[in-house]
Amino acid sequence: MFKFLGNLLDSNEQEIKRLGTLVEKINQFEGEIKKLSDSKLTKQTDVLKERLSIGETLVDILPEAFALVREAAQRAIGQRHFDVQLMAAVALHQGKIVEQKTGEGKTLSATPALYLNALTGKGVHLVTVNDYLARRDAGWMGPIFYLLGLKTAAIIHEQSFLYDPEYEDKTATDFRLKHLRIITRKEAYAADVTYGINSEFGFDYLRDNMAPSISEVVQREPHFAVVDEVDSVLIDEARTPHIISAPDTQPTQKYYDY
Repeated sequence: MFKFLGNLLDSNEQEIKRLGTLVEKINQFEGEIKKLSDSKLTKQTDVLKERLSIGETLVDILPEAFALVREAAQRAIGQRHFDVQLMAAVALHQGKIVEQKTGEGKTLSATPALYLNALTGKGVHLVTVNDYLARRDAGWMGPIFYLLGLKTAAIIHEQSFLYDPEYEDKTATDFRLKHLRIITRKEAYAADVTYGINSEFGFDYLRDNMAPSISEVVQREPHFAVVDEVDSVLIDEARTPHIISAPDTQPTQKYYDY
């Protein structure tokens, strides 16, 4: 029993050490990136995309990509990722579960993993549990992605939004919701980063499979997603089935005739 616990602790220490080594590589880029102007910072996204196109992998560009997000967050919203948040982002990129308590910056921690995977051009999702969080987080983190040259959208029940700093919703009382402009569902899924609630992603998938033509399909092929409140979304919410139906196209009288 004690041997098992010892092995578990050893493996955990090894994982933390490995993540710490990656964070050291990320930190090495900080001084260089701080010297970039905002426009040059934005252009680095195209540079990283080009490196991917000529054969480099996400693992190769991860340290520089994460350093860019950290600098963009500092400039855009005045928040700098702590090293432990970068470690969390690495784990999220690798498809692992990360436990963070309220106040430890879960929303900010997800941004490096989202940005890195969005560089493929395939679009990424942040799955959360309610309409408010989907809109709030898109509007809150939107300035970071905007500075890096990416589009951020939010999907809620019967509405979709795009973060647009030139648009201002004068009815919004929360500053994080002021720059969310209403767009179509298809435009929201075409964004680089799409925040949304789990049920709407599910219902849109079902609607796409009922669409009479390809032109009416709104979702792209699934690529990468970070799931907020993973225990709630993948366990509690998963118990509720998604049921969708379309109007009957056959006259009811035919059944009586049969």
